[in-house]
Amino acid sequence: MWLALAASFALGSPALAQDYPSKPIRIMVGASAGGLVDIIARTFAQNLQSRSGQSVVVENRTGATGTHSADAVAKAPPDGYTLLLGYPAIMVVLPILNPGLPYDAAKDFAPVVHFGTAANVLVVNKEVPVQSLQELIALAKAKPGTLTYASQGIGSSAHMAAEQFRLAAGIDIVHVPYRGSAPAVTDLIAGQVNMMFDNVTFTMPQVKAGKVRALGVTADKRLSVLPDVPTMGEAGLPDVQGGVWFTLFAPAGTPPEVVGYLNKQAREIFSAPDVRGRFESQGLVLPLGPPEQLGAFVTEERKRWGDVIKRAGIQFPR
Repeated sequence: MWLALAASFALGSPALAQDYPSKPIRIMVGASAGGLVDIIARTFAQNLQSRSGQSVVVENRTGATGTHSADAVAKAPPDGYTLLLGYPAIMVVLPILNPGLPYDAAKDFAPVVHFGTAANVLVVNKEVPVQSLQELIALAKAKPGTLTYASQGIGSSAHMAAEQFRLAAGIDIVHVPYRGSAPAVTDLIAGQVNMMFDNVTFTMPQVKAGKVRALGVTADKRLSVLPDVPTMGEAGLPDVQGGVWFTLFAPAGTPPEVVGYLNKQAREIFSAPDVRGRFESQGLVLPLGPPEQLGAFVTEERKRWGDVIKRAGIQFPR
């Protein structure tokens, strides 16, 4: 009897996958509405809804620094109807910092597609007396423990980038965590903190308006939206890389046919000239690619930031 049931299930699974989607899809987002994470999720949802004929809903679940969204997807049925908009904090950094999370980021999810990556930009308050990254490093070495850097909070992309920079440059700078980019940038402009790493999409308008001074970008080549700002490698710190990335995951065990369908839809949606142009004009790079490419990328990210966390001695607040 059990063998018959198993055989029936095995034969039925491809049929179920071929019928996908046949009911509404939810995309869980661990950030508030209106931010870049949310915009990417809604762009995909709106276009997927038009293409599939099924309702696609974005659900913002922001509790526990966004990890509630990941936990909900990890525990959802692996049928492709509950998806996760993944980003570094909930998929890499917080799982390393907090082993007590109720999900295993390395085992509980099936990679679908890498939507985009936004490099971080190192910016300083206009009154900081430096014009280059080398001058900033020299100032920090002359005044150890006095220069401050803001972040959106412990474990954020800005925090990780700044710690990576601190280690590579061999300097002593002080972390001032905030709850989000907006209050951090406000205090940076006001001179309450000296510097900050933040993603190019959010930072670019402040740089172009002359409210802050950009010294370097964490990309392997200069950004077309900030062509006069050198890369960290050009400034002598080639190991300072990375940025905030946006990805799509399904629960582990989701049928390959469903993952393949979602990957194909995402690649076509974000390759459309209007969509690609809109995000590239904000400084994003759109890797897209197959699920295996995303899986390899996230594995490398775990190694990169795990090393930074260990070397910097970063602890999750208890």
